[in-house]
This record gives sequence, C-alpha cells and structure tokens, in this order.
Amino acid sequence: MLRKNLEILIERCLKELQKEESFPSFSLDRFSLRSPEGNNHGDYSSNMALVLSKEVGRPPLEIAELLESKLQKEDMLEKVEIAGPGFINLFISKQYLEIEIKNTLKNKENYDVIDIGKGKKVNVEFISANPTGPLTVGNARGGIIGNVLSKILTKAGWKVTKEYYFNDAGGQIDVLGHSVLKDDQSAYKGAYIDELHDKLKEGSAREIGKKAAKILIEEIKKTTKRMGVEFDVWTAEGRDLREKKKVEKIIAWMKEKDLAYELEGALWFKSTQFGDDKDRVLIKSDGEPTYFAVDCAYHKNKLIERKFDRVIDIWGADHHGDIPRVKGFVKALGYEGKLDILIHQFVRIIKDGQEVRMSKRTGNYITIDELLDEVGLDVTVFFFLMKSIDTHLNFDLNLAKEQSDKNPVYYIQYAYARICSIIEKASGIKQEININLLSHPSELDLIKQLLKLPEIIEDTAKDYQIQRLPQYALDLATDFHRFYHNCRVITEDKALSSSRLGLVASSKIALENILKLMGVSAPEKM
Repeated sequence: MLRKNLEILIERCLKELQKEESFPSFSLDRFSLRSPEGNNHGDYSSNMALVLSKEVGRPPLEIAELLESKLQKEDMLEKVEIAGPGFINLFISKQYLEIEIKNTLKNKENYDVIDIGKGKKVNVEFISANPTGPLTVGNARGGIIGNVLSKILTKAGWKVTKEYYFNDAGGQIDVLGHSVLKDDQSAYKGAYIDELHDKLKEGSAREIGKKAAKILIEEIKKTTKRMGVEFDVWTAEGRDLREKKKVEKIIAWMKEKDLAYELEGALWFKSTQFGDDKDRVLIKSDGEPTYFAVDCAYHKNKLIERKFDRVIDIWGADHHGDIPRVKGFVKALGYEGKLDILIHQFVRIIKDGQEVRMSKRTGNYITIDELLDEVGLDVTVFFFLMKSIDTHLNFDLNLAKEQSDKNPVYYIQYAYARICSIIEKASGIKQEININLLSHPSELDLIKQLLKLPEIIEDTAKDYQIQRLPQYALDLATDFHRFYHNCRVITEDKALSSSRLGLVASSKIALENILKLMGVSAPEKM
C-alpha cells in the first residue's frame, strides 16, 4: 500500500535523525500523513516537523529542514517541500507510481486487501428490529451500514460474524398478540396486522404473539436477503438467552460481585460506578427482567462465551440513551474498549421537495420493501451510504430515479460501462503500463486516485466512516471520465495505447472492487 510504504520510509528517516541529533524517543502515532486537497500541496502532507519540534524544543522550520534533507534522498519521492510553519509536502515519484499501479493489475480484486485485523474475531450486530412489523427505511439504514462495514472489516483482515438479534419473548410480543387479536390492548396497525388477524384465530395474546413473531421474522429474513444482507447468526432473546438461563446467570454474577442491590422491590445495577448518570433497574418489582438485564446477558455471551475480540453494535437514534449503561456493564465485566456502539440517525423520504410520510401497507411509516420497489437496490444502498451515520438522511426520490449524470449512481455505473466498452474494443492490445509514456495530468491524477482505495479500506476499518466509500467511487468515476475526455486510449502509438489501456484496466478493477464493497451492481452496458 502506497501510504503504508511511505510511513515506513518516514519512520526510517526519523530514526536516523533521532540518532544523529540525539532526539528523545517518540511515537509515530502522533504524526498525521494525509492526502491534501488539490495537487499544489503534494500527494501527502505531514505535520511531523511541528510535532517533533515540541518534543525536542527546537523551531519547527529547523526540524523540517533536517527532515527534508533526509527525505530528498529517497527514490520513492520526486520532491519534498516545506510549507507554512513547518508542514512537509511529499510528492511521489512517477517510477514508484508505476510499481504500485502494476501491482494493482497483478493482484486485481486483492490489491486493496490489508491485514490490520490479523484474523481476530469481530461481531457486528445490526438491524435487530423486533418482529412486530415489516422493516422500515430507518431499520434499513442500519442494515446497509452494518453490511458494508462488515465487508470492509473482512477486507481489513478481521474474521467477521454478522448477527441479527431479536426479541421473541416479553412485553412487545404480548402487545403484538393483542394487536393481531384487535382487542382493547392492541397497538400495531396496518395491512400486515389484518393479514395476521386472518391467519391466527385461536390462543392467548402471548401464544398468538409468538406465532405472529415467527411469521414476521421469516418475512424480515426475505427482506434482508433482498437488501443484499446475509446474516451469519440470528439470535432470539427467548430461545437463546432466557430459556438457557443466561439472564439468571448474569444476575447471579452481579450479586456475587456486589454490582447489584435491591431497592423498592427492584434489583438495580450500580452503573454510576462505571460512568452512567444513574443506576439502572435489572429486575422490575414484578420479577420481570428489563431489556438492560437481557442486554447484559447478551454481551457477556458475545465477549466471554463466544470470545469475540471486538463487538460492534449498530443502533437507531432512539437507543442513544442506552449507551452508558451497556458500556458500563462491559467495563464491569472487564472488557472495556472491546465494545463500539454506532448510532445512525433517521431517514426522511423526500419527493417533489416534500417529505413522504404515509405507507400503503402500514399507515404510518415506509417499509424498505416499498422503497426497493420504487427505486431499486443500487440507488437505495448508495444513497444510504452517502451521509455520515450520525447525520439525518434526506432520501430524494426524484434524484434516485434520475437517469442522468445528476444521479451519482448512474454517473459511476456509466463510468464502469464505458471502461468495459473500451476494453472490449481494444481486444488483443496488451495492457502494460509504462509510466514514462503517461504525462498528461489527468493520467497521473487517475493513477493516484486508484492507489487510494487500500487507504480508504484501512481508514474506514478503523473509524467506521462508511461515507468515504461512495465519495471515493464518485471521485474515481470523475477522474476516469476526465481522463477519457483528455486522453484517447486507442491510438496509432501501440506503446501509448498499451499503457493507457493498462490504466483503463486498473480503473475497472478499482471501480468494480468499490462497487462490490457497497453492494452496488457494476453493469457492463448501459
């Protein structure tokens, strides 16, 4: 990976400088190495001179000049510049770019594979909507985020388990049963309730609720498959936790460790000892465990019994308040730092500038099946990934249906189809890049863009900012379209044609890889 190799080079130069100047030891993690906007500030820029100057008590410009003298000697770099108060701008040499881009052609779908996970086990739990109704567009956002993040982590060397957790016991199932019976305690409404009412006639509310939940979970499985999501594990609260006495066991453990106490007939967890703003109820006065108590049993199961090295929970915004208590329990369990909880915000469907609120099937929300029927999977996935998960998403139906460059999905897929067309027309021409023949700025910009994909994988595997993927796909398509308009691929110059065709083939690999990661199709013709 280009950036990784550059980091290794910088580390070697810093160690040489440290030895020559008798600098104290320092951590490379404190330095940043980023790709700046535009080409004027180098291919990468680093603050290492600024950070190091604070460590050694010497002016940053002086440190920058010492580093520049070291880095200028490296073949990997064409040029090194000092900017501003001590930033160092690094320009990659064309010869090194050739080495890297040829590696892309050689390794194809594996050129963006990295190994920061080292084969460790990570559990990614997402959607996890209870089987009390169809999946909504809000549920689906978490589903698409979780699915793509799981693919990213797999690419980054983690052993990933995708998991769906649902409640098949307790109060919500009773409410579902009452709703199907349509008695005075019903709460859920919609065409799906009418259908269940026609199917399920006999039994108590709980019995009917359980039967209805089984039907609905099978419908949810069909929907998730339609979304391109295949779960490895489906965990049911009643079947996998309550019936196996896992809730009782975790409660007994808390009592044994003096982490719980009784007050007003209820049992409380001492969550304030672990950063929460107040203690939380585990067992209600009627003897029924709370959702939090079950969550405790569930996370113990994942961290201790199934031995995951990391657990990632992806929740909707309405669960934000649950974070401190669950993280507090994990800390009490002795696994602080092993749990990440991601919160995704709400989805608004917009048509003709107005929010679409009503659903024909449910009466009060839009299902993901309805949205997929309306615009298809490719656009749905891409639009759901475009925004940071902690921001609200406005899904523009008009733009989603647009068959032009205004629609980013169409624009990207058209780039891929154009690539396939070029390769088909150039059948028989060798694909071999000679960097010395590629001198147009749009050729070099495209090469540098292609080499960023492993960095996108690495960064996203570390901070979960999945909006990088659609943005990268869009940037890559833009750079390819610009290259296509500026540089004729098939010319009378066979060597030049071969080099440019190699660049086209590399673009096909990168674009196909990023689309596959997102779960968006790559059509060869449009």
